[in-house]
Amino acid sequence: MRILLFTAVIVLITLPAFAQGMPAMSTNSSEPIEVTADKTLEWHRGATQFIAKGNALAKQGASSIAAQALTADYRKNAGSSMEIYHLKAQGGVVLTSDDNKAYGEVGDYDLDEGLATLTGDNLRMESPDQTVTAEQIFHYQVALGKLSAIGAAKVVRPKVDGSGTDTLEAEKITATMKKNEQGEQVLDTLEAFENVVITTPTEVVMGEYGIYNSVTNKAELKGNVKIVRGQNTLEGVRAEVDMTTNVSRIFGSGSGSGGGESGRVRGVFYPGSNTGVP
Repeated sequence: MRILLFTAVIVLITLPAFAQGMPAMSTNSSEPIEVTADKTLEWHRGATQFIAKGNALAKQGASSIAAQALTADYRKNAGSSMEIYHLKAQGGVVLTSDDNKAYGEVGDYDLDEGLATLTGDNLRMESPDQTVTAEQIFHYQVALGKLSAIGAAKVVRPKVDGSGTDTLEAEKITATMKKNEQGEQVLDTLEAFENVVITTPTEVVMGEYGIYNSVTNKAELKGNVKIVRGQNTLEGVRAEVDMTTNVSRIFGSGSGSGGGESGRVRGVFYPGSNTGVP
């Protein structure tokens, strides 16, 4: 059974800035890493470490890590050169890259593996057009271009016209990037896992799993899908939106499970209300 879907599912693809990721440093960069601090900069030669204390800052190009304390592990290369391959930040951690910032209490950065994690209270990432928060961890795999926000993850994006905000909430939200023909990192897929709730000023969409795929240009929601606009509701086990054709569908299971008691698609519309269906 085909039925036009409320437009709220489109919000799954309106959040690409989430996938820009946390600021990234790299051992592959030709730019040096500069470490500074207000109090002390200790050099532990035996442990091959630098420890910076008091408003410590590690900077490489446009990317930086600031914290009350930074520990940098380094290796000795040929000659007298040194290469920092691991950074740990503690206390008021702020990761910055251009206009994007991430905040937490403990940051761990393996430059060799391209793995960055951020944990602690009040985890958040801010960019000019959105804010991402989580309760457990931000995890960024630089080489794969994969960023995950875990634990009551939430993305809030104000509408350009000032009419409100779009939000995406789930236990885990993951964005994966890829390079386009111009060599630029662009969104490939955006996934939301468990207790997915998409909210716009006019609709609320709920499900257990959501995904947007840039190759197919389709968004899909699965698992006890419910779409609410005012008093009007649609229910099913799966919904999809083809952004190329502008065709939307909501499906029942046909097997007696999910989508309500019968697994059938169900819509309840109140006369005189705005259903959101043309």
